[in-house]
Amino acid sequence: MKKHLLAAAAALALSPAWVAAQLLVGQTAGFSGTVAAGVKETTDGARLWIDSVNAKGGVNGQKVELLSMDDKFDPKEAAANARVLIEDRKVLALFLVRGTPHSEAIVPLLEQHGVALVAPSTGAMSLHQPVRRHVFNVRATYQREAEKAVTHLASIGMQRIAVVHADDSFGADGYEGAKKGFARANLQPVAVLKADRTKPDYKALIPGITGQQAQAVVWIGSGTTVAEGVKALRGAGSAAQVVTLSNNASGGFVRSLGEHARGVIVTQVFPYERSYAYGFMKEAMALAQAKNAELSPAMVEGYVAAKVLVEALRRAGPNPSRAKVLAALDGLKGYDVGGLEVSFSPEDHTGLDFADLSIIGSDGKFKR
Repeated sequence: MKKHLLAAAAALALSPAWVAAQLLVGQTAGFSGTVAAGVKETTDGARLWIDSVNAKGGVNGQKVELLSMDDKFDPKEAAANARVLIEDRKVLALFLVRGTPHSEAIVPLLEQHGVALVAPSTGAMSLHQPVRRHVFNVRATYQREAEKAVTHLASIGMQRIAVVHADDSFGADGYEGAKKGFARANLQPVAVLKADRTKPDYKALIPGITGQQAQAVVWIGSGTTVAEGVKALRGAGSAAQVVTLSNNASGGFVRSLGEHARGVIVTQVFPYERSYAYGFMKEAMALAQAKNAELSPAMVEGYVAAKVLVEALRRAGPNPSRAKVLAALDGLKGYDVGGLEVSFSPEDHTGLDFADLSIIGSDGKFKR
């Protein structure tokens, strides 16, 4: 426990405004490890809105402070960090926890202390159905993404499709969606391969793909492991189309692919990040430009999540409590973030159900 208290203190020390903060929100995520690039971008996107709100006086006259802790993408560390944030730092809510097993690991703490988790950065079906009283999603499920990936590949004539998925609850969840896609397309995968979630054995995996002459691979895993897998696949001489899920929709993922980025398809759970058709996107682009940053899909996820969080804090009133935040979220119906509506009820905590596809272009940018 002592080391986690020290970690919390270190996180607080990074923010000179923490002393004045009155609305404390906690986050545990893999700021180091295989998902670090995506976590940083998602958090940066959230801070675009939080910083903007604070610059205008905060919420009901109080500043919002996001206390972020690094769990190294380890579910046990995530649970330990969440305990520190809830029991020691007394946060009003948790926010943008990254990962499926990580979010699942903290659910008992949410239930014990009556704390809401807003916008977990995962599309796990287990966090959508059955409805978790304290979990409020702000994105579509991985199953919907994976299903869309398979049906898209089938629609462009690809019949020999392989699936590689992480050997954890995230990977299994994504594979369930892929199976729905295969059923809709009346196809069977040519190979289904499990991969260690942090250290895949590519020497064993790649022959399982190339040996089946796969035309495409739906690869469900973290950014670093998928990027290394694409490199290994190309090194083996395969030109198979690779599709991965929105957890890898970050500029960091593109950079990790290097020369092999072009042509990789990434599913998306928010509209195109350079679309002027959405008011919130124009708003986010302007805030990002003011910080000399370029908006990425991962930043958009964090930005929309922060808008929902801040709105719940506003509706909780000038003297918010954990119970008031929960009640505000359950009553959030038809909240317009700027072109998209987010709705929750005691029977539905999905929030948004948008899903699309993008492809990485020669310039390293996501194209729709």
